[in-house]
Amino acid sequence: MKPTPETRPQARTQGLVIENLPGETLVYDLDRDVAHCLNKTAAFVWQQCDGRTTTQQIARSLSLELHSDVDHKLVWFALRQLDRHHLLEQHLDPQSGLFAVSRREALRALGVGAAVTLPVVASILAPTPAQAATGCKGTGATCSSGIECCSGVCSGGSCAPP
Repeated sequence: MKPTPETRPQARTQGLVIENLPGETLVYDLDRDVAHCLNKTAAFVWQQCDGRTTTQQIARSLSLELHSDVDHKLVWFALRQLDRHHLLEQHLDPQSGLFAVSRREALRALGVGAAVTLPVVASILAPTPAQAATGCKGTGATCSSGIECCSGVCSGGSCAPP
């Protein structure tokens, strides 16, 4: 899908277990065995992706939700993360200038001191049943040495793929 101000993104719902909590939404992808934590802003954008609402309308709704003017670039920043984590029905075309919003541009669009509202999608791979039985940590888990990781690789404080 080529991103435009009139793009009507559709959130993926099939194959997901969704739990809405105060201030965040937890999404478990059954197809990929990955758990995602969407902060309030990312969750709000994702929940507005009904296939009928345009990105401009999502930006207006987000402005009301945050009680602050929100530039459409912030919505595209959130959509880029949602797309990267396979939480949208249709893949967005990354070649579009709208889609290529950096974290810095998103912060500028929000204004000074608004980093708390920057949309964030944090993900972690769930361990396979064999990994869970051994007690080793899966990719993305916090570690201090490779012995803790199922892959045997601890890099930068996180278990990394072999």
